[in-house]
Amino acid sequence: MSHCLVTGGAGFIGSHLCEQLIKQGQEVTAVDDLSTGFLQNLDGIIDHPNFTFRTGSITDPVLMAEMVQGVDTIYHLAAAVGVKLVADNPVRTIETNIYPTEVLLRHAVQGGHKFFLASTSEVYGKNPKERWTEEDDLHFGPTTRPRWAYGASKAIDEFLALAYSQKYGLDVRIGRFFNVVGPRQVGQYGMVIPRFIDQALDGGPVVVFDDGSQVRCFGHVSEIVDCVIDLTNLDAAQGQVYNIGSDEPVSIRGLAEKIIEKVDPEVKIEYLPYNKAYNEDFEDVQRRVPDLGRLTATLGRKPHVKLDAILDDIIAYKKQVRGLA
Repeated sequence: MSHCLVTGGAGFIGSHLCEQLIKQGQEVTAVDDLSTGFLQNLDGIIDHPNFTFRTGSITDPVLMAEMVQGVDTIYHLAAAVGVKLVADNPVRTIETNIYPTEVLLRHAVQGGHKFFLASTSEVYGKNPKERWTEEDDLHFGPTTRPRWAYGASKAIDEFLALAYSQKYGLDVRIGRFFNVVGPRQVGQYGMVIPRFIDQALDGGPVVVFDDGSQVRCFGHVSEIVDCVIDLTNLDAAQGQVYNIGSDEPVSIRGLAEKIIEKVDPEVKIEYLPYNKAYNEDFEDVQRRVPDLGRLTATLGRKPHVKLDAILDDIIAYKKQVRGLA
């Protein structure tokens, strides 16, 4: 039985990762400052004998030095997340995303730990390609636009992790997540599917930013964490960067229409300009679709749960939480 440390373990993806690791018979220690994560996300495993939870910040070097003791693998998921949070607080975004990663990388080298770095499709910035491969250029906007702080800070994380791999032989893997969704995700930080479903269940309107022509792909969290674990356990993935997510594209307007059809066809859509939703200088990415060739070549598979099934799962969860099931 190996011992895994999961930072951001009470978050949406982190809690699902912890659950899956426990199911596989691993010993898991999770740390989270609960700024965007929720302890109830861990209700299913909080009393499990192989699970330990600590409340604390990854920016605390003393705590991190303690937490890495005796672990075999570090899954570093803790980060500032969500477009709204990033746009509202770029300082916190940069500080949370860069310094703790460097601290954990140092500990990983010293302790000989495997290291999985959770990155993001945001690192591609405004790259205009139809589908992004891991070797494509990163196109950020100007530094005067705080919206790009998240992607830029996670790109620095990737550079750091790969540099530690090249210089010190650190056993590292990097996963760029593309719009991971599922039960327990909340919409308050800009996550679109839980926000749309909550708005539809409330009777509407479902608020779509800009004209809704933006294109995204949504992968179910259960498949994403399975990919993360399998990549971390495969020697062939060492030192590699992977796109992880679905490659089934949908427009945001089309997404809103699907959700309304499933929840309440009488609900209306309201369109809100970006300058009303965020700020005057906000920029968005028009299209975000991954090329999953590298992931498929390594694992022999890619996430395959279709959007309709994903939406049905999340809607059922939301109704259960509201006592409507």
